[in-house]
Amino acid sequence: MATPNDLQFQEFEEAADLLSADPGAPTLSMSASNDPTTTAEAPAAGEDVKLDLSEDEAAQEESSELLGGQKSAGGFWTFEYYQSLFNVDTVQVLDRVKGSLMPLPGRNFVKHYLRNNPDLYGPFWICVTLVFSVAISGNLSTFLSSLGDPSYHYRPQFHRVTIAAVVIFLYAWLVPIGLWAFLTWRQGAERQVGGYSFLETVCVYGYSLFIYIPTSILWIISYEWLRWTLIVVAMVISGSVLVLTFWPVVRDDTRVTAVATVVTIVVLHTLLAIGCKLYFFQTAEHTPPATTKAPPIHPTPVTAH
Repeated sequence: MATPNDLQFQEFEEAADLLSADPGAPTLSMSASNDPTTTAEAPAAGEDVKLDLSEDEAAQEESSELLGGQKSAGGFWTFEYYQSLFNVDTVQVLDRVKGSLMPLPGRNFVKHYLRNNPDLYGPFWICVTLVFSVAISGNLSTFLSSLGDPSYHYRPQFHRVTIAAVVIFLYAWLVPIGLWAFLTWRQGAERQVGGYSFLETVCVYGYSLFIYIPTSILWIISYEWLRWTLIVVAMVISGSVLVLTFWPVVRDDTRVTAVATVVTIVVLHTLLAIGCKLYFFQTAEHTPPATTKAPPIHPTPVTAH
């Protein structure tokens, strides 16, 4: 029977020769002992190499959180919380804009484009751009349509910028707040009803307004049939983004509630487009000034006396 001494690890002759030739060479300790004192008391002359994978594991966890879009942020009172809402690159924004312009059946905007990483950068600048495009295009349309009127004197209508900003930003915030509150309430009343977060709802509404930017610029062309055609096309594209996104959430609710919710979303979206067209792009009707004709002069015969 072998004694414990016979079972001890025996070094190879070549390794022994190398160590004898260079005693200061680093060595790798492969001891299987669980005693923490043996690890701490490593020989100073050999400088054993220790493999610590804790930092690599932490880095892998952090990278997985970043890839999954679930990196935790601070509370809403911290700067980091709001910084995370604008932490998107140009590729992501352009991809979401493209998704809002080409809605496809079965492709949910939240699931395919936001991917648990909603942002406020795109919706904010879309609303700002839409405010100025509507106001400036409306002024140009009024100027061009009244160009042949000699009694017309152009005055910049800066108040239209304020009105456009109030209307567009109120719509882009109040309607998503109301819809999110309603879906949250229905989610508590009906367990099978799903929902999106508040930021996801705001993000969807913000990107859905992008189609109105080129539409408002084309409204400068003073042909009413073209303007109404552009309105219909823009409403179909933009409304399809909202319907395809929110219908999967409300379809498990009662039929009346689901249909009423979708109809309300479409009606409010339609009112925004038609209201902007009627207020900012009014067609000036020129009425020729009434000309007063002088009464004909009848010569009076002169009688001789």
